[in-house]
Amino acid sequence: MKKGKKDLKICWANAKSIEQSDIIVIGIPDESGSHSVQMGTAMAPDTIRKISNTRDVYYEKEFRCLAHPVNGLGSVKIYDYGNIKKSHIAQTFESILSFPKIPISIGGDHSITTHILKAFAKKYGKISLVYFDAHPDFVSHTRNYYGSVITDSLDYIDVKTSLQIGIRSPEEEEITNLKKSGLNVITPFDIVEKGVNYTSKLISDTIKENTYISFDMDCLDPAYAPGVSVPVPMGLHTQDAVYFIKKITSKMIGMDIMEVCPAHDLNNVTSHLASRLIGETISTCKV
Repeated sequence: MKKGKKDLKICWANAKSIEQSDIIVIGIPDESGSHSVQMGTAMAPDTIRKISNTRDVYYEKEFRCLAHPVNGLGSVKIYDYGNIKKSHIAQTFESILSFPKIPISIGGDHSITTHILKAFAKKYGKISLVYFDAHPDFVSHTRNYYGSVITDSLDYIDVKTSLQIGIRSPEEEEITNLKKSGLNVITPFDIVEKGVNYTSKLISDTIKENTYISFDMDCLDPAYAPGVSVPVPMGLHTQDAVYFIKKITSKMIGMDIMEVCPAHDLNNVTSHLASRLIGETISTCKV
């Protein structure tokens, strides 16, 4: 059975409404905040949905078989909300957060995250942020784009209980801003030196109950995720990144996956990885 674009849902979706769901998947196909020479992240939400249905769904005769995450999905209910405009984030999230649900957003460029964090802070106050990225996104000489996300979000996050993971390509201004803010940074080399278990404990000990995860796919090494806007060598391993997420989902109130760039992908491996990452995250959520 082929799905049309209008009813294309991520393969993990198994609920028919917000009310029936625990997890809500939201596409935000916008790259108006990107300055990258590799454009195309606006195509990511629908591409990830499409690839999820071609790589993780099999048909035996007319029987639909879903390739589950490692430990299955359990009883969790997932609703695919569809796509929204960036300008509709505030009102959409205000509505969704009026329910006890966990939204997982698919971008789009990383500047979208600031608008989502603002919506969460309106409900929870300042929250913990676990920010997976190759770049600190802590530029302050220019604002409101994908390189100034942290600067633009300081009113919405508790810096003392937040972390950045995977950083390996900071600008001089960002290094200065990181030192001034005291924001904890974990590089891929820190993980190699101290190990996954130590790093996981450090993350868990730093964050508080209301934690938001923002996952730029360029935190991963381009060997695993070549289809991103700004690929940087020497990144995280996929298993390590997913392991960290799984260890903190009990405190997670929301998540986004940003910067998949299908036009620069290889055989859609990055889009497929993003879909699997969503599935593994969902499978560990405590709902």
